[in-house]
Amino acid sequence: MTMTLGEMIAVFCAGLAAGGINTVVGSGTLITFPVLLATGLPPVTATVSNALGLIPGSISGAICYRRELRGQGRRILRFGTGALLGGFTGAALLLALPATAFERIVPVLVGLALVLVVLQPRIGRAVRERRERTGRAARPDGGPLLSVGLTLASVYGGYFAAAQGIIYMSLMGMLLDENMQRLNAVKNVLAALVNTVAAVFFLFAADFHWTAVALLAVGSALGGQLGARVGRRLSPAVLRGCIVVVGSVAIVQLVLR
Repeated sequence: MTMTLGEMIAVFCAGLAAGGINTVVGSGTLITFPVLLATGLPPVTATVSNALGLIPGSISGAICYRRELRGQGRRILRFGTGALLGGFTGAALLLALPATAFERIVPVLVGLALVLVVLQPRIGRAVRERRERTGRAARPDGGPLLSVGLTLASVYGGYFAAAQGIIYMSLMGMLLDENMQRLNAVKNVLAALVNTVAAVFFLFAADFHWTAVALLAVGSALGGQLGARVGRRLSPAVLRGCIVVVGSVAIVQLVLR
């Protein structure tokens, strides 16, 4: 199908907004996916085109957060391995399962993630107090529970990706003794890995719309740069508030869709 000029502008603007939101919070897919559907693309083609088009935005945001990534090489290697495996699995499930397979569970997942984000300061404080009582040192990788949780979140990300970043942030915020900006930097890398491995799979196994992919790619790359400039200046409390607001909108949109 051929897009009109108006549709092309709408897709580009959606990519620009999604690139910025994904870098700061996540959930950019909740902007791009409805726009792609509105142009007439089938749901699976829209999902695949969206995954391909948002890769430059994920990479752009991750590069801008390279300062916050210093000293996290081992953590990235550990979590990144799970992200690659999870992203590939999710992409395969997208083509194997019905298009509506995750629709009921997604709002619940996002809701639980938001609760964890809101409670993260209290949870973190309780965990630190328990460590002090028991004399146990904090694990820099969060332990097996975090690795498994992030891998499962990556499976979901490879399948649909909406609010994937919020789930990442809630899990890491609960199980890692680290500031929000450094966790956000890790989140951007994991999202880039999941999008990339899913896109490579889609290139050989699914249909996509090249015009939509190109417009999203340019828009999201620019948006990733803008989002990183804004996001890294936010205080932990404001960043957490942004996550809750965007996540709440995401739940409403997912329920009503």
